[in-house]
Amino acid sequence: MPIDMRALLALSEGCDPREWGRLRAAQLDAGRQLAWFALAANLLATAVCAALLYPRMPFWQVASWSTLLIAGTVWVTVRRRLAPSRAAGHGGRTDIRATLWEGGSLALAWSVIPVFFCPQVPVATSIGLGLTLMIVMTGAAFAMAPLPLATLMFIGTLGFVSFVQLMLMHAVAIAGGVLAFTLLLMTACLSRTRALVTIHNAQAVLDERDETISVLLLEFEESAAEWLWETDATRRVIRPSARFARACGRAPADIDGMPILQLLAGPSWDSGTFAAGLRALAEKLRNRDSFVNLRLPIRFTEQERWWQLAAAPRYDDRGIFCGFRGVGADVTDQRASADKINRMARFDTLTGLPNRRLITETLSEAMIAAEACGGRCAFMMLDLDRFKAVNDTLGHPVGDRLLCQVAERLGHMMSANESCGRLGGDEFALVVRDASDTGAVEELAGRIITALSRPYDVDHYTLHIGASIGLAFGPRDGRTSEMLIRSADLALYRAKDAGRGVFRVYEPALYFQAEERRVLEIALRGALDRGEMSLAYQPIIDTQGGMLRGFEALLRWESPEFGTVPPSRFIPLAEDARIIAQIGAWVLRTACAEAASWPEGLRIAVNVSPVQLQNDGFVTTVATVLADSGLPADRLELEVTEGVFLREDRGATTTLARILDLGVRLSLDDFGIGHSSLGYLSRTRFSSIKIDGSFVRAAARGGREALAIIRAVVALAQSLDIATIAEGVETQDERQLVAALGCTHAQGDLFGRALPVTETRTLAERDWTDSAAA
Repeated sequence: MPIDMRALLALSEGCDPREWGRLRAAQLDAGRQLAWFALAANLLATAVCAALLYPRMPFWQVASWSTLLIAGTVWVTVRRRLAPSRAAGHGGRTDIRATLWEGGSLALAWSVIPVFFCPQVPVATSIGLGLTLMIVMTGAAFAMAPLPLATLMFIGTLGFVSFVQLMLMHAVAIAGGVLAFTLLLMTACLSRTRALVTIHNAQAVLDERDETISVLLLEFEESAAEWLWETDATRRVIRPSARFARACGRAPADIDGMPILQLLAGPSWDSGTFAAGLRALAEKLRNRDSFVNLRLPIRFTEQERWWQLAAAPRYDDRGIFCGFRGVGADVTDQRASADKINRMARFDTLTGLPNRRLITETLSEAMIAAEACGGRCAFMMLDLDRFKAVNDTLGHPVGDRLLCQVAERLGHMMSANESCGRLGGDEFALVVRDASDTGAVEELAGRIITALSRPYDVDHYTLHIGASIGLAFGPRDGRTSEMLIRSADLALYRAKDAGRGVFRVYEPALYFQAEERRVLEIALRGALDRGEMSLAYQPIIDTQGGMLRGFEALLRWESPEFGTVPPSRFIPLAEDARIIAQIGAWVLRTACAEAASWPEGLRIAVNVSPVQLQNDGFVTTVATVLADSGLPADRLELEVTEGVFLREDRGATTTLARILDLGVRLSLDDFGIGHSSLGYLSRTRFSSIKIDGSFVRAAARGGREALAIIRAVVALAQSLDIATIAEGVETQDERQLVAALGCTHAQGDLFGRALPVTETRTLAERDWTDSAAA
């Protein structure tokens, strides 16, 4: 395409408006890409000029000019960057002419220097300013050459203003030099623009030829499943290849001269119902555009196939359009594989249910629909109870088959209004699209829990599990899918705390509790380092002789922010945050070090979390603490609860056995308030059993059930040669009662509250003979 300077400057449409439209689009895109460079260059030059001017001109004048110039530069940059990309598009003359105002506005801003500042500053400063302006003009001439109209306006305006000002100052020689420099830059700008246009035209020709050649070479580079096809200028098939005809299920003579669109449409040609791919092909053929990887469904028989087409337009030596030539391939198998991969990415491979990705998309769609109609949707997060026990005891294959049965039960309960999916592990989710009837949604949650709690028959095993559900309604409990999932998760957490096998609906208080829990966790993580943790020691007394037998170490946390935080609040938090091992190790070290200073025979009891026993290094920690403190192993008693066994962790029993091998004693805490399975006592050699204070108080009030429980526990302990410790003894009547019932030891406020270290030492060294006599 010949270079028409009038068309280049957008003064005319050019001989080929379509090609000039593409060229102008390329010019605008180049200007868009250079916008950041222009901004940086202008900001740098502004900074240099401001540095030269500030010592010699009032600050407000320099600041005002700098602000004006920066604002103008930013405006131009934002305008260009916000303009849509015109790659392979069309640019009009109006778009090019619009850049004229950009160049002119920036030139006027820069003209303030020669018109206003230069006459008022010393010659040396004027020379520095002039050199900076020359650099700015030179940079614009070369960097902004893709937009010659804006560049010429900028250079011409700035150069002309400088020339006039110099003439007014009678600097004729310098003015002549500026004029010559300006004209030289404008000429260089036009030359560079012409060179860029020439390169662009040459590249366009090469791209077109390369595209045509690459399309034709596909026949030789691909498998024999591909074929060539060709049309004339009227879009009729010409010279059909044998493979193309065979793919169409017809003879070459039958399709020769047939309209390509009619051939590919098949039976749908008469009905006028065309696939989107065929419409896209028709558009490409009509616009004479090259295309690749265009897929469309083909149905020559009852079986639908998928083809992939690529082609480029053909022109003769005179530039007259002759039709299309391209290649085609049957990609039915590849599409089926892609569909399979897509399904794998959106569906759970084990259960066949939607996975987290698809269920999240479904929830987002449900929320959009609910907001559009002013309704509400719901999201349930479901967690299986006691599923880990199945995996640990029977193995993962049985667990997997159990999950499949859970998925099947859930699927049978779904209507068109609900969708269920598996999030991972033993977590499932359910989306209710229309949840206007909250009572019905809650009833559904209850029915799901009931259905999933029924026994399962898996590989000749009858398995009993349950389910807990967290329920949230959108958009009330979250305006995005992520927020609604978080709300349901908080509700699920509350359901688990409530004892499992129930559902809980999200309440705003749950969010504040979770936030408070998060802040408390942050404070807890640094509590040890800040010295906020301490130990208190509560005496344990021999009920028969009244002698002091030891102390139980109780952890205390005094937070500057939260005050006295009870262990029942921060211990579960430490377990969830996985810092219980660090805190537990500190408690063990501190307690053993303190107990080593007591008289011989006094034991120290330390509570151990079930999470600590899951730590592979716990036994090593106990051994190291005993060695460092010098405390004999038989003076350390570790208290564990039934939670150790309820977690169905086989490793816990092994860990307890290794602790016993060290010579350390074990005590079963809170026996009687949980499941109290006799199996616990048979699994591990316990030295003592602690009876909860609630039974002691109830027995003192004459409660028959409490008395019977204490007698049974004492009888069991005596038969196994295990000591019994009654907790929460606060009165002499309670002391006499537990002694009469056979409890060997007791602790409670009657014998002393939990004491700090100094008072504990005093109590440990006290002569207990008188107390024993009392």
